[in-house]
Amino acid sequence: MNLLAFDTATQATVVAACRGPGDVAIARHDPAPGERPGHATLLLGLVDEALAAAGLGLAQLDRLAVGVGPGSFTGLRIGIATARALAQAADLPLAGVGTLRVLATGAEDEAGPRPVLAVIDAGRGEGFAASFRGDRALDEPAALAPDALATRAQALQDPLAVGSGAVRFRAQLRAAGAAVPADSSPLHRLDGRHLSRLAAAAETADRDAVLPQYLRAPDATPHPR
Repeated sequence: MNLLAFDTATQATVVAACRGPGDVAIARHDPAPGERPGHATLLLGLVDEALAAAGLGLAQLDRLAVGVGPGSFTGLRIGIATARALAQAADLPLAGVGTLRVLATGAEDEAGPRPVLAVIDAGRGEGFAASFRGDRALDEPAALAPDALATRAQALQDPLAVGSGAVRFRAQLRAAGAAVPADSSPLHRLDGRHLSRLAAAAETADRDAVLPQYLRAPDATPHPR
């Protein structure tokens, strides 16, 4: 299956173009410390880069997939709007892929039989979190304060915690019995290979039915009249 998948829910912009299992071209941008995410300015260029590296054009694709979060409100809006536009232009089916599931899938081999707690730094002193064992979700994604996150980790009994939120709340998670890889570990980064694998298996839907998982209201809200 030829597919294009991208995720803009985290600080990174991750794009994967795939001709089949094991044949994946990845293009990504990871902002440097203090640098803003490049979702708005770099996504389409990274799409072109990944497609070119895979030897594919939009007309050769069988499907598109997009990360639906949870994550950055602005990032999700950019990614999903872009995916819908490309799907419409190329008349392609569109699938949504959970960002936390992608993170957890990347940690499966390291975790072994242990559950994986995937955590994305949500700002406002919270983490977007969900737990998985293999391909089975153990709970629903939620925005959790550090104490609630620690409670969830403790209930899982010896989980492996990964993602930018696991790095930020390392002390609370470790105190609750979770293992957290070193800050530099690739397990904390969204991996395009796992994004493409989940995208190939995801159910497609009507373009307008692929919705973001915001989990909470945006930081900016209309001023009451």
